[in-house]
Amino acid sequence: MIQPNYLKEGNTVAIVSTARKILKKELIPAITILKNWGLKIVLGKSIEAEEHQFAGNDKLRTSDFQAILDHPEIDAVWCARGGYGTVRIIDQLDFSNFKKHPKWIIGFSDVTVLHSHIHQLGIETLHAQMPVSIETKSKATINSIKAILFGEHYGIRIPAENNNINGKTSGQLIGGNLSILYSLCGSPSALNTKGKILFIEDLDEYLYHIDRMLQNLKRNGMFDELEGLIVGGMSQMHDNVIPFGKNAAEIILDICSEYDFPITFNFPAGHLEDNRALILGRKVDLMVNKKGVTLSFKE
Repeated sequence: MIQPNYLKEGNTVAIVSTARKILKKELIPAITILKNWGLKIVLGKSIEAEEHQFAGNDKLRTSDFQAILDHPEIDAVWCARGGYGTVRIIDQLDFSNFKKHPKWIIGFSDVTVLHSHIHQLGIETLHAQMPVSIETKSKATINSIKAILFGEHYGIRIPAENNNINGKTSGQLIGGNLSILYSLCGSPSALNTKGKILFIEDLDEYLYHIDRMLQNLKRNGMFDELEGLIVGGMSQMHDNVIPFGKNAAEIILDICSEYDFPITFNFPAGHLEDNRALILGRKVDLMVNKKGVTLSFKE
């Protein structure tokens, strides 16, 4: 995998929205953070643009992101927020220049579309908190973004969970939002999970839908030669009047019961206050045992 250049003071980060609309005032905390890191900031034309729920129409969001991708003086692209809309523009984007001059693409949730698509190009991306609401996130959330962008040594260690399936493995880290991964199945942006470690997280879903999405991933063979599974926040799950009968962890364990890869739950990434950054495409070591869970990123 190709690693975009790490940042240094004086570099420029662009903030754009590929999905839902956002106001400049909502970006002030993130802009302050970037300035404190010694970085310059450029705001895309999609910021404060509006068409219904979107940050401008598809044409504007496409041209805005394309211009940022191709701009030689922009060193990283931070997607302002998620919601919905990135899949509407992904096939209109030209990544030919980006492949020659890759830069960090940062975000999560709906930005999983970009992470998955760019993974096919052999380029690392950064699954991390977006500017919106960053002031409500943990200090570890913010520090993790800086650590990765500036090339500091980085890893994550957390306590063990009762539901974990112990084991030790290694492979490229891939994944993102489960609903997005599910929606990309069968498309040119769908992930090849063979020999890799899959990260999933989701928000505000019905439990039966979690089951349906995971059944679809299973039917697509995404668990067949998987090396490991990291489950982040499964936040604000819903149930029907007639209960589904299992919580999110139990659904995952049931679907993965025939496999022998390690699984870790409640990993600090996703729609959580503690949303640690993950380098997607990077080779990692994953150790899950009764003492805890360690995710180590290769240098």
